[in-house]
Amino acid sequence: MTLGMHRDVLDDLGGRIAAGDPPPGSVLTLSGLEQRTGASRTVVREAVRVLESLGMVTSRRRVGITVQPREHWDAFSPQLIGWNLHGPFRQQQLEALAELRVAAEPMAAHLAARRATAAQRAELRRLADVLVDLGERGLGDTEPYLAADVRFHALLLAASGNPQLAALARPVQAVLEGRTRLGMTPGVPAPGTLEEHLQLALAIGEGDAESAEQHSRTHMRTVWGELAGQ
Repeated sequence: MTLGMHRDVLDDLGGRIAAGDPPPGSVLTLSGLEQRTGASRTVVREAVRVLESLGMVTSRRRVGITVQPREHWDAFSPQLIGWNLHGPFRQQQLEALAELRVAAEPMAAHLAARRATAAQRAELRRLADVLVDLGERGLGDTEPYLAADVRFHALLLAASGNPQLAALARPVQAVLEGRTRLGMTPGVPAPGTLEEHLQLALAIGEGDAESAEQHSRTHMRTVWGELAGQ
């Protein structure tokens, strides 16, 4: 089994189920999936196992492979987020993660101002400067900007010292990468975006928890409003 074939079959099955075709309650068979994908029984079975681990299907002997209701799916899975971003549920996925970030990142910023190490504070400031430089040059839709933005928010969550908040880095990364690669990120960031990144980093560096929380909340609400209008 080649890795490429496994990935192709998984993306095909996962993407179709995420798009609602087949819908929850549908029963599939390994033989039917083999015929549809042209892949071997081994490749199909491995793809089904991944979908089972995400809660998207269950597999039982003499019953088949049953597509599960969406509320059973692993909503934090980067794979599922990616499939949603490429399908008809793109807008719902973007808004759901924006709402989560509005709720979680301001608290992470508050905690980071209290708990971040000196090295984390310095790196947040450096990354904020990188974002300001790239954004002001109209490079907000480039890979260097994306890499700095992903790193900034992952570090912010990690610096909170809360492992549950830190675990949100993966879904946040998935949606940031998805937006950029789908051409949904502007070259010139929305007004206030760059300033809030910088002010947030400065507040964390100074240990000002209330200011850090407020700057994060302002930035996240800007992102939320931007996505709601797409």
